[in-house]
Amino acid sequence: MTMTFRTNLQTLRARRNMTQEQLAMLLGVSRQAISKWESEKAYPEMDKLLAICDLFGCTLDDLVLGDVDRPATPARTTDATPTVADDPHAVEQREGGPTTPLPKDITGYDAHRLRFSMLIASGVTAIIASVGVANLFDPEHSIIGVNPLNDFLMFVCICVGVIIGLVLLVPGAMAHAAFRRNHPYVKDFYTEDDRRRESRLLACGVVAGVAAILIGIAVVVYMDEVREVTAGWPNAVMLLLSAAAVFGFVYCGMRYTMVNIDGYNKEIERNRRQRSGDVPRSVKLSGALSGIIMLVATIVGLTLLFLVPESLFWMSWVIGGLLCAITGIIVDLFKDHVDK
Repeated sequence: MTMTFRTNLQTLRARRNMTQEQLAMLLGVSRQAISKWESEKAYPEMDKLLAICDLFGCTLDDLVLGDVDRPATPARTTDATPTVADDPHAVEQREGGPTTPLPKDITGYDAHRLRFSMLIASGVTAIIASVGVANLFDPEHSIIGVNPLNDFLMFVCICVGVIIGLVLLVPGAMAHAAFRRNHPYVKDFYTEDDRRRESRLLACGVVAGVAAILIGIAVVVYMDEVREVTAGWPNAVMLLLSAAAVFGFVYCGMRYTMVNIDGYNKEIERNRRQRSGDVPRSVKLSGALSGIIMLVATIVGLTLLFLVPESLFWMSWVIGGLLCAITGIIVDLFKDHVDK
């Protein structure tokens, strides 16, 4: 018995426990379009057919003319269009069972993840590194000696670093916003090996970053205590090493965090609910209390800064952040009661 395209598509969705809305998001069409395909009121274009084959690891012939439960040919759409089955790493061999194709990254999420992480990490690093380079021209211990251009060169270094940072940060943020807008749902295609690899990379990044910061501090302390050099290139070394450490923290941390595609989907869904006004009362309460706490912390910090110059004014923001975290935990504990 020859199955129809409608039946094949419904069968493929059922295998993945995928809703019409999720499939629509993956293919870049509306849910109504999927509904029309499955009710035979419309038919997808060739590029969408090939995308479906790529997503589910079936052939075009089986999808359109055959039976996806009993494929007649190996899982290839065309000679020029490889599918999941073409990749030896994209299959999972179950013990005592057939080879099962794993989901494939048809949205380009992984390439976006790596590029976004690199841009944000590089932007932040550029700004910190520029301050480090600027310290090389500190008037007290400038590498060019006593020179009227020292202050100007410090200013130029910082400005250049900030500009480079913004050139990296702004396009990165805009590209990420565009990707989220174009792909409000991404099918999880990462394996446990992928997650373990990113976890190891994060651990290496944190260890290397902490080591770099400690080396920088050691250089500053040594030059201050032994050589009595309190400014200039020792501070530059510390800041440059700190910039490298921050790059490792941010880059590896973002790579690791963005492997959690379930979190990506939940965050987009949460943002969609916020825009529509469908936000739990606990979230509103937590946000309002955190905003009030940080507003008070800012007022206290600025007051101390201008009225008591020698005070630890910056501690107000640290305490405010801790109070926000405590508030969030308390609200979360009574979440069920608050949301009634």
